[in-house]
This record gives sequence, structure tokens and C-alpha cells, in this order.
Amino acid sequence: MTSDVQSLIDQAAKDGQLTANSPQNLRSWLTRECFAQYRPRIAELINAGEWQKLDAMFWTSIPFGTGGRRGCMGEMGPATINDRTIAESAHGMAVYLRTTGCHTGGSAVIAHDTRNNSPHFARITACTMAAHGLKVFLFDGHRSTPELSYAVRKLGCNVGVVISASHNPPADNGFKAYWDNGAQVIPPHDKGIVKEVEKADVIPTVDFASAVADGRIQIVGSDIDKDYVAEVVKLSESPGRSISAVYTPLHGVGETNVYAVIKAAGFQNVSIFEPHRAADGNFPNVPNHFPNPENLEVFSPVVDWIRATNNPAELILASDPDADRLGVMVRNSAGEFTALSGNQVGALITDFLFRKRKASGRFSSQDYVVETLVTTPLTRAVAAHHGARCFYELLVGFKYIAQTMEEQGTEHFVFGTEESIGFLAGSYCRDKDASIAALYILELAGELKAQGKSLLHQLDQLYRDCGYHCEGQKSIYCEGPTGKAKIDGLMQTLRQTPPDRFGSVRFTEALDYSTGKCISIPSGTPLPEITHPRGDLLVYKSDASLSIRVQIAGRPSGTEPKIKFYLFCQSDVVNGNLEAARVAGDKAMKDVQQAIGNWAQQQLKG
Repeated sequence: MTSDVQSLIDQAAKDGQLTANSPQNLRSWLTRECFAQYRPRIAELINAGEWQKLDAMFWTSIPFGTGGRRGCMGEMGPATINDRTIAESAHGMAVYLRTTGCHTGGSAVIAHDTRNNSPHFARITACTMAAHGLKVFLFDGHRSTPELSYAVRKLGCNVGVVISASHNPPADNGFKAYWDNGAQVIPPHDKGIVKEVEKADVIPTVDFASAVADGRIQIVGSDIDKDYVAEVVKLSESPGRSISAVYTPLHGVGETNVYAVIKAAGFQNVSIFEPHRAADGNFPNVPNHFPNPENLEVFSPVVDWIRATNNPAELILASDPDADRLGVMVRNSAGEFTALSGNQVGALITDFLFRKRKASGRFSSQDYVVETLVTTPLTRAVAAHHGARCFYELLVGFKYIAQTMEEQGTEHFVFGTEESIGFLAGSYCRDKDASIAALYILELAGELKAQGKSLLHQLDQLYRDCGYHCEGQKSIYCEGPTGKAKIDGLMQTLRQTPPDRFGSVRFTEALDYSTGKCISIPSGTPLPEITHPRGDLLVYKSDASLSIRVQIAGRPSGTEPKIKFYLFCQSDVVNGNLEAARVAGDKAMKDVQQAIGNWAQQQLKG
């Protein structure tokens, strides 16, 4: 790096045109030999004064979050997903594996979704891992994340990788890392991988064609597809197949798992939505090109088509691009479509599975379901109603549900559910799977249809049995190079001065899962500490003795520049008056939701 270039970087930093870690990251890429190929382009951008572009590519290093490494794609730089950051991720994973006892040999399986550059990034990952001496199994085309999880276990691999950014916009991509149990990596493996990624220098690789020819990289596909679909279908709990529905893969991989399972299970009246069928990383026919089934806009084209064609569908199902999560809409008594939240779908399937186990004589008091700390208390209440167990003291991320399955064993595992429309049953894989959720929600809806009921009727029955539960979310976005500092500041304020009130609801307890400390609000009196888990999560609870109880959980997102607040309200059903409980609960929820937004706005202004 010349002194002139150094001076230009220093001046740009002084002028605020380079922020955060951009100056030091640029110096590293301009001086280390492993980045030599990028020097001419970096110099070109510096001489052209393209500081905004450089800042976006170099201001940070994309971390491993709850879903692996995910971010905006770019031509270079540690702040984007590119050839180098993908190779670093694969290299770090392979090097770390060698420190865990697998000194030679070993194997990896790699899949990718339909996103732009996903096949390219999958090949880079395969070539990097093969260069480290791993036998690599590479899928012959796009596949779902749960099938990758299944393949890790099926093939007896040490590690697995999915190239995907899940439900993010088209500009993004990512690297999901899996360990030998088929689950996403957790401590200590995640931290160990990160350390090796940070130390990455010259990264070895092999020629792809040569590695395929000599067997270091083996292409796999239909054989695993067949076995995976069979494993899901054999978990069927009901023979009813009369329900009518429309399924959309949102231009993702869902036809390879969700629709394959639906057809293999014998559902004849479930059609695929053709405008969303083509595999396309630009997600052209999805509103705003944002393929997240939690965003109700993605259902609009399907609803419009159903109306225009007078299609008799009673359900609409949608999976995200890597087909591990499932969104559900149900036709109501007025003939319109109503969305079910992930919390509601999870509670409905939980109840369905327990009822089926009891009816067939398979139920045991040792049966259990698993959810995270930010998933509805309704699931716990349903498990208690059936006399079963529920594990819920888990941090955000399905990998912790998988960890609980390993710790408790799968003999009595019934269901895993999280609020962000992730669900799993059985023992065939260790990650959420839209296909098993689709199978069960179709079967449940079919049984209810035969009784003249819908999923909405059954949900009301759960409320009568377990109390009315409603949930909501509020996300505070802080984007750009200064976003992390703002998010950290908001979290610090919440920790140091926990609010005693949001709107009309007064909170009496604050729980900090990063330290384990719990205090009474507003006195600050210490309460019994949390023994586990540990993570960047804050929880506020209202008075447990009241007929309406509210809980808030707040955490910085592991994959997006935001703080995400999860809101839960429980309202007692008195004398069977569900409507009164619903009105009171919904009002309290909306009040708290609005108050959190107002609080954050004031804090960011100040």
C-alpha cells in the first residue's frame, strides 16, 4: 500500500466517509498477500473517491448469528457475502473440524437454495472443503435446508452447509453451518469456527471438475430425495385427504420438499401456485421481491388468483426460499382468508399430535414439546392441558430445540416449534421443516372440515381450554455502519433503566439472560437468578396475579440490523366469555406494541 493511498484512507476516516472498522479492514486487504487479487479494484475505488461503496463493503465482518452467516452480496470486503467470505467460512469450518479429533478424512455435505450465486458459492465451499481432505457430497441442484439436515445424518457426515439467506431480500445470501447431528452449530463449535475464520489467510482449493472426476467431490440428489420424502410421509397421523389448498414456494426450493411430501402423502386437492413456481433468486412475482411467509403481502397474489378463479381452496400454504418455514392462511366463515401466526400454527399442531397419541394409545406423560423463550406460552399451556412436558427456557434459534432433542432423547419428542413459523416432528433431521408442518396442518384441517369446523374453530377451543393468548412483535431497525452502535445503546438503556411501564401495562420483573440477573421493577430488588440459558435477551413481566398478563422479550437480531421485541398477552376466559377475554387481551397487546415504538423513537432522537 502506497503512502498516497494510506493518506487518502486516513483523510476519508477523518472526514467521516469511512466508519467503524473500514479503515483497518481496508489496510488489511491492501497489505496482506492473500488479498492481492483485490488490490487493483480497491485502489481504483479509492482513487475514484467511492467511499460510500467502500464503507459498505469494509465497515465490519459479517458475524455468525442465529442462522449462520448472512448478509448482502458484494464484489469483495468482509462486510458482504462474496467469494472470499464464503471461502473463509468453509475454510474456518474445515480447520476447526481438524481440532475436534477428526485429524484426517471426514466428510461434508453441501446444499444450496435458488438465490442468485448460490450454486457458485456452493461450489466454492465444496472445493475449499475438498482441499482440506474432506470427502464432499454436493447436491446436484437446489434443495431445502431440512433435507440438508437429513443428509448430514443419512450420510454420516461430520459437517454440512447450506448456501442460503432464508427469507431475506434478493441482494442477500449466506452460509448456514451444520454439525454432525444435523443441527446448526452451537457453542463451542460456532465460536471455534469463527476464530478460524478470523485467522484465515491463504485458503486452499481444488479444481472442481478434477475433484468430481477423482471422487473427492461426489454429486448426490434423487436417492437422498426419495428417502427424505419417505421419512416425512411416514409420520402421517391421519388418513383424511379431502382438504383443498394452494401452496406457493415463493420461487424457492419448496417443490423439492414441501410439495413433494404433499403429493407423496396423497393429497389430490392441493395445487401449486404457478406464478411462484419457477426457481428464481430475484423472486420476481413476490410483492416487493421479499419472500418471507411471515409477511402477509406474499399471499396477496395467491388470494387474488383464488378469487378470480373461484378456486375452492380452504388453506393457503407458503414456504420461504430454503423451505424450512411455513406460513398458513385459512378461509374464515365470511369466505375471506385469515393468517395464522407461527405461534398459533405451533399450538394447533401440538394439540393435534397429543390428541392423536392419546387416541392411538401412544401417549406418555414423558412426551414433550420444545419451544424457545420468544414462543407463545400457549404451547406450554396445551402441553400441560394434555399432561405432557414442555421445555421452553431456550434462546432464540432452532438449533437450541435440536440441542434439547439430543439432551432429552427423541423417544418422547413430539414437536418443536418457534414463533418465526419453524416446526419439526420426528427424528429424521434436526432443523425446522416446512414439509412436516404442511403435512400436519393439512391433516388437521381435513379432519376439522369433516366435522364442519376450521382451524379457527379449533384455535378458539384451545383458548377456552387454556386461556386466550395473543402475540405481537415490534422491530426497531437501525441500519448502516452506525446501526450496531445504536442497537447496543438501546439494549444498554433497557438493561440499566428497565421501564416500569409500556402504555397501560405496568411491569414488575426484569430478567437479563446475558447476566442471569433478575430484579423487581421499579425497586431494583434482586430476585432469584437465572441459571440458564445465557444470551443477549431481556424479558419483562407484568404482575402474574392479574387476569391479563403481558410479557416482553427483546433481543438484537442475529441476522438483521434491528432489535426485535416479542410481545405475549394472556387473558383469562371468565365464565366461558371468550370474546371479552379476546377484546381485553388484544387491547393490552396493541397498547404495549405502540408504546415500545414510541419509546424507541424517543431514545434514538435523544
